Amino acid sequence: MAKKGKEQGAAGSLIELVTIVAVALGLALGIQAFLVKPFRIPSESMVPTLAVGQRVLVDRVALRFSDPQRGDVMVFKPPAGADENSCGGSHPEGTACNTPTKKRSDTNFIKRVVAVGGDKLSVRAGRVYIDGKLQKESFIQPDDECSICNLPKPITIPKGHFFMMGDNRGESADSREWGPVPKKWLIGEARVTYWPPGKVGVL
Repeated sequence: MAKKGKEQGAAGSLIELVTIVAVALGLALGIQAFLVKPFRIPSESMVPTLAVGQRVLVDRVALRFSDPQRGDVMVFKPPAGADENSCGGSHPEGTACNTPTKKRSDTNFIKRVVAVGGDKLSVRAGRVYIDGKLQKESFIQPDDECSICNLPKPITIPKGHFFMMGDNRGESADSREWGPVPKKWLIGEARVTYWPPGKVGVL
């Protein structure tokens, strides 16, 4: 009887452990799917704000209640044109791409919102102008020589779309080449950096 009792106790402990692991895994997946998602910075496009390998937490909730604003750092699925740095339509020389492809890429990108629907955007020396006014962007690393750093002819951002640019203006493939991003392709706002320990903080 004692041996049988021990076997039942061990089986019960195993079932309890499996249940705890399953619940914990379910909670973790649920949190990532609906609340907060970790994201690793893959390139130098957000330097000096974010370095390669740095990790951020992405808020997936706020998008359900409000639209992103200029200056927000977002994780999103770009247009499929981002895979080849191509625009979804023809655009005059000296202007940014204003037409994304109809399909989206499967790759996650992280960039900053620099213009929203209805804004008239132009780029000069890597700096953003909205409705002809230079924007205050203390966080950027400007560049006046890259091929997409001087796009002086304004474009109008379509309603419900967001124009994304990396802070490292000379080393970022972004909406200048493949167009604005519709809200339905946005994943969430990067709010906190949690790794490495020396760079923990709020964005």
